[in-house]
Amino acid sequence: MAMEISAVNRAGPMRRGPYISMITNRTLNLLIRAAMLFMVGVFLALVLNLLQVQRNVTLFPPDVISSIFSSAWWVPPCCGTAAALIGLLYPCMDRRLGEPHNLKREWSNVMRCVAVFVGINHASAKVDFVNNVQLSLTLAALSVGLWWTFDRSRSGFGLGVVIATLATLATQLLVYNGVFQYTSPDFLYIRSWLPCIFFAGVITVGNIGRQLALYEYKVSQEKNHQD
Repeated sequence: MAMEISAVNRAGPMRRGPYISMITNRTLNLLIRAAMLFMVGVFLALVLNLLQVQRNVTLFPPDVISSIFSSAWWVPPCCGTAAALIGLLYPCMDRRLGEPHNLKREWSNVMRCVAVFVGINHASAKVDFVNNVQLSLTLAALSVGLWWTFDRSRSGFGLGVVIATLATLATQLLVYNGVFQYTSPDFLYIRSWLPCIFFAGVITVGNIGRQLALYEYKVSQEKNHQD
């Protein structure tokens, strides 16, 4: 009897071992994805904010501009954190809702999505339109076109609208409290096209997050086949 109990005690950790290892790998992969998404968010914030500041679309107080990218110190970390949360949320919502992403899932497609998003932001800063209404309608059409071309999921559209709305409200609070300001505001202290930029950014970061999750899934499947 003592020998049987001893054998069970020795076998127990061996059975739990693969499970503990799997949880550890998932946590590590999650942290790696979050770090990569954070860096993507920081990079996009620096580049896109540079466009806005150079064209005097966004104005920061002179004492907060402390880098070669003409950006307040808090902007890149905030955008990086938001990118990490959004990029992790999108594949999670896909699994929860059982709505697989059926469009072509390749990094080249993701890079095209990033390029279109940068182009939309560039248009908001450098292309001259007759009035703000025409600019806002154009950017809205381009943003929806970006979603239709690179996403087309209901969860993606819904999350994009919700997060863009929340981001717009947060921006209005920052402008209202004098953290920064927009030149020629035409919609409650901000520019009316800002929600379109946020929506396009959410779709772009969501696609990056989905692609990273898909890569992680493929790697884990290959390891399982090898085992």
